[in-house]
Amino acid sequence: MVFSLNPLFRLRMRLSQAGRFSNRVSLKIGSLSILLLGISLCGCDSKPVTGPVDPGSTLGGSDEPVSEADMTEEQPISTDAAAKPTATDSNATDATDKEPAMSNTDGKLLRHAVFFSFNEDSTDENIAGVTTAFAALPSKIESILDFQWGTNNSPENLDDGFTHGFLLTFKDEAGREVYLPHPAHTGEFADTLRPHMKDVFVIDYWGTPHQNEITKQLKHAVFFKFKDDADPVAVKKVEQAFAALPEKIDSIKAFEWGTNNSPESHDDGFTHCFMVTFDSEEGREVYLPHPEHLAFVEVLKPVLDKVRVIDFWAQ
Repeated sequence: MVFSLNPLFRLRMRLSQAGRFSNRVSLKIGSLSILLLGISLCGCDSKPVTGPVDPGSTLGGSDEPVSEADMTEEQPISTDAAAKPTATDSNATDATDKEPAMSNTDGKLLRHAVFFSFNEDSTDENIAGVTTAFAALPSKIESILDFQWGTNNSPENLDDGFTHGFLLTFKDEAGREVYLPHPAHTGEFADTLRPHMKDVFVIDYWGTPHQNEITKQLKHAVFFKFKDDADPVAVKKVEQAFAALPEKIDSIKAFEWGTNNSPESHDDGFTHCFMVTFDSEEGREVYLPHPEHLAFVEVLKPVLDKVRVIDFWAQ
């Protein structure tokens, strides 16, 4: 009897040990499953990265979306004049492309050049009243950054009868938009001007501030109207040739130029303004017959329709 029960007892013991081992394995597997589930649940709040981060969605790890305006502010602005659109680029459709023409982005300022001819019966006192009223505007309109004026003294007889020049400077087009409809401009000054004005000529352009202060400034304002069929490449050569003169003629003390962007329709068809500054009439006398200037004129002639020149000492 003892021998017959012993194998059965050993079998039961082995089965019992196997059951305890199975329980331990099941327990460990269950614990591992719970651990993995917990890790999975903890990761539910994180955002999976499925590919490269889109720079248009977030910057620097921020969860806030970045607008196109924010992205535009981060872009470097080219100072290359050939790459920068001007205020006359009417075909531009991208708001970012238009921005340089709307504000002072590269150190340039908006020049507002105004020239008057007066009625023959207007007295010197009448005209002085106009210039005094105009010169008072900067104290009344804050957007006017600078104001210069003078009477024409050009020896070239290309002024078309305009005798008085005024050069106003604004930071940007927004400043000009404040000035044009301002009551001080359209009211008291306009009332003073209207009875005596025969004609008005207006050209606006982006200009570069002088690097060196010039005590005496003889402004030599040159305006071009090109032929309707003028080759744009030829016009570009004229621009480049004129802009090269300051490096070739020492008497030129400052130089800036630009294409007209005035909204007032008083440009008489002129599209380009070149503002040459001398510090004396002797400097102008050196410039006019200078071989480099005469060579430039030969580049200009084939595409030129009309030229207007008005000189004045800036006051």
